[in-house]
Amino acid sequence: MSRYSSQIHEEQQAVTHAYTRLDALRETTRQRLDAVRAAGSHGSPTMRTERDSFATMYEDRLTGLRAVEDRLVFGRLDDNAGQKRYIGRIGLLDDDHESILTDWRAEAARPFYEATPSHHGNIAMRRHITLKFREVVGIEDEVLDVDSTHVGAAEQAGTLAGEGALIASLNSKRTGKMSDIVETIQAEQDRIIRAPLDRATIVQGGPGTGKTAVALHRAAYLLYTHRRQLERSGVLVVGPSPAFLHYIDQVLPSLGETGVVSRTIGDLVPGHRATSIDDPLAARLKGQRRMANAIANAVAARERVPKNLPTIKINGIRVPMLKTDVLQALEDAKHTRSPHNKARETFIKSVLSAMRNRYIEQLDYTPEQAEISDVANQLKLSDDIRKTLNLAWLPMTGPWLIDQMFSKPAQLQRFAPWLTDDEIQLLTRPKGSPLTVSDIPLLDEAMELLGPDPKVTARQAAEKAQRAAEEQFAKDTLAQAGIGSGIVTSSMLLDNINGLDSEMVAQQAANDREWTYGHIVVDEAQELTAMDWRMLMRRCPSRSFTIVGDVAQTSALGGTRRWDKRMDALFGEAGWDLHELTINYRNPEQVSDLSSKFAENEGLYISTTKAVRDMPGSVQRVTVEQNNEELRSLTDSIGKQATVLVERFIDQDGTGRLAIITPLALADMTRRKVYDAFVNEFGQNRAAMLMGLHDADGEKTGSNMDLEQGDDAPVTVCDTQMVKGLEYDAVILVQPGMIGQEAPSRRSAASDLYVAMTRPTQQLTIVRTPTDTTLIEL
Repeated sequence: MSRYSSQIHEEQQAVTHAYTRLDALRETTRQRLDAVRAAGSHGSPTMRTERDSFATMYEDRLTGLRAVEDRLVFGRLDDNAGQKRYIGRIGLLDDDHESILTDWRAEAARPFYEATPSHHGNIAMRRHITLKFREVVGIEDEVLDVDSTHVGAAEQAGTLAGEGALIASLNSKRTGKMSDIVETIQAEQDRIIRAPLDRATIVQGGPGTGKTAVALHRAAYLLYTHRRQLERSGVLVVGPSPAFLHYIDQVLPSLGETGVVSRTIGDLVPGHRATSIDDPLAARLKGQRRMANAIANAVAARERVPKNLPTIKINGIRVPMLKTDVLQALEDAKHTRSPHNKARETFIKSVLSAMRNRYIEQLDYTPEQAEISDVANQLKLSDDIRKTLNLAWLPMTGPWLIDQMFSKPAQLQRFAPWLTDDEIQLLTRPKGSPLTVSDIPLLDEAMELLGPDPKVTARQAAEKAQRAAEEQFAKDTLAQAGIGSGIVTSSMLLDNINGLDSEMVAQQAANDREWTYGHIVVDEAQELTAMDWRMLMRRCPSRSFTIVGDVAQTSALGGTRRWDKRMDALFGEAGWDLHELTINYRNPEQVSDLSSKFAENEGLYISTTKAVRDMPGSVQRVTVEQNNEELRSLTDSIGKQATVLVERFIDQDGTGRLAIITPLALADMTRRKVYDAFVNEFGQNRAAMLMGLHDADGEKTGSNMDLEQGDDAPVTVCDTQMVKGLEYDAVILVQPGMIGQEAPSRRSAASDLYVAMTRPTQQLTIVRTPTDTTLIEL
């Protein structure tokens, strides 16, 4: 047996030991869960409560143990005393409480990511272990203490290496899902992951520097380190698109964390989803901070003294509603500092009380309480009074307010007087139009000022009463069981009764607009407007954020071009820390150099300093011949290039990803042409698989090209906005000059093209016509 084989055999024993322990824990947990379930629902309330609590605990534990099956063990640290510490996805102890595996988030695992030859403490060597299922298939050693005996031993065994594990990960084919980087976290990334919870952490980095991976691993680290603090409040991840959230949705579960809420700006308000996108200029106007004033003006305009006030007769006595009654009621309501719909209760009570007192003042006697109650009822039931009260203080919902404001130019001019006539025309739309992404922060602002829909308030009150009754039952149960130490509270027990684990917390948070999270992760944060940020800040009063983005990739007109300008306004100068990632792990050096040179020439800020891989030939330029059917020649060339790249990068099992990034005007035509080229080259079945086409029953088909492509399609035809935050093995960039012309500004065009060029991990092919080459130089 060779020295390398013997090292593989040694690590296989350690890995098998860890998996054996994992299996034993799973089996023990499963048996305990089965025993609890088998007990049924009989017995006293205390016994049933105890069983439900244990069942929830065992289910959570079993889910977590199952989620870490893949690559359970991935590293080892050797110190100068000869002690070995294995690093993995979770911590494992044997029956004697001796460590088998150290959780990657534990402080003891920190040297695995941050130790260097010049700063290694007592760590002599770091070993990377590669698994295929449960089999050890490779090991690589990094000797950190050059004076130790590990140098010679690693050389003789053939395990001495540098960044092999990282390069292997970068060269592997994409699958349409982001994978975790827990084995290959770099030192600059690890320091950000472990940054303090109690402030905003800003991560600026160019394409491929690992910003998203760092943000997600930081979320997992914070949940591990501050679990008691975060488990009841939850963590929110905000991404740029549903496609992006689909791309990252397996990362946190693979790190042992579930129950994190993932949303886009467009679906952050429960019960309301944006189904449309505004014109870029309209989106910029809606994203301005002063639009909050417009919403406040729209609400205030429905709190007024009506022109005509009624007088009604009660028991033959005239009872007028006076202007002073309404003015006093308006003041009383505003003094409550409650949302509009809630304060309306005070307003109505004040007006009716004034009118009731006016009735009493006209009597020659002191009325009985029955008569006073009857008068109050008559006032409440009067149609004239009801209509006037609605005119004076109108009950509203957020969607109604937004729809009214943007469907009536006169109202928009009144509530946002800074808008020009052209801007008002741009923002005006037909009544009943669907919500846009840029409407959602305005809707959230309106709902914050208005408060809950009055029709919903009664139902929520009933639910609250039920919760209080259940909590009293939980208190009684604890008292019967003789538990009064304070370690187990009635709320904790009630949460267990109701199955309130991390996933249940996430579900509750996602359905509650007023939920406040313990931490928020924002990806592609450079695209957010001032109103977007206002909505997010409302959801995290502690100001605990992880914010990642790249100001060079800002395409939104209302987005961020300088972090200090935006962050100082949100957190104060001393309330945030900026970290910059500088190494491009995604793109080959040739792709990185081309995109960086283009961005710098366009005046964009570039933070990436180098790429880790040199791949000659990774940039290819194709210019189609000029003829009378230039567009047809272009799409023919795209189809040809696509078939070549499919052969190179997409396997029969569906691994590998190709993006064809086109101008919006060419997307449909390109999609059809690429599909036809695939049919001719690979047959209809594989063409449908490659394009991710499905019929209504979920069966793959190519018969109807109007059908949308699936999320997991190996080949995607899309625009620049759809690829933000994503990566592919290969990219075909079509007509970059035309893409630039579709953008709302030159700077946005430059950012869009910079994004498009930096998506591939292996190959960038630029296909364009001679006319297009005159529009922009690449």
